[in-house]
Amino acid sequence: PTPTGGDSLDASWAPWWKARAAEGHAFAPRTRDEVMWVGDARGRAPQFIVRPLQGAFAGRTFTWPAARYCENITAAADRLAHVTGVRPLPLYRAAGGATSPRLLAAAKACGYTQVNGQPPGFLTGAAGAKEPTEPQIAQAVARVRTGDVLAVPLGAWSRQVPQVPVGLDPWIAGLKAQGFCFRTLREHPDYHEPGAAKS
Repeated sequence: PTPTGGDSLDASWAPWWKARAAEGHAFAPRTRDEVMWVGDARGRAPQFIVRPLQGAFAGRTFTWPAARYCENITAAADRLAHVTGVRPLPLYRAAGGATSPRLLAAAKACGYTQVNGQPPGFLTGAAGAKEPTEPQIAQAVARVRTGDVLAVPLGAWSRQVPQVPVGLDPWIAGLKAQGFCFRTLREHPDYHEPGAAKS
């Protein structure tokens, strides 16, 4: 939720998203309601036990067919396209990084590849923390390897303006000091979009 009671993809944030698009950022959705995979349900047709973490049904547990899970990704992708003005990549990030081979296959069948990244919480603040400590930064930066996908949730380290990541300069400086450079997912060899320029 945002300070205005909406969410990060509501109309009030469209100018912010469009500015990021103008800077050349690439976008990919999560599920619209941050739907956490809990387990695979039994049966021939793929079904999944899920728990939305956001939205009207937050905290409840459901059994969804693959199509319903895909609809939730597509709803987020459609909304992301609307607020950014650009088409999102055919990728998504499962809530909490929780998946199963069956879930990944179902998402792939409806056009979405799940992006693996550093463990959730890698670049996020501890509850109540306002900024990372130097040891936290050094420890995290030391774990990064070539090709890693780093995700900084909007609102990391800033609890007052949840949509704006702040305090990233020490991370960026530390990674650059190790010789890393930065690319968007559209250039990543594992998630390369057909027709996109390779790095």
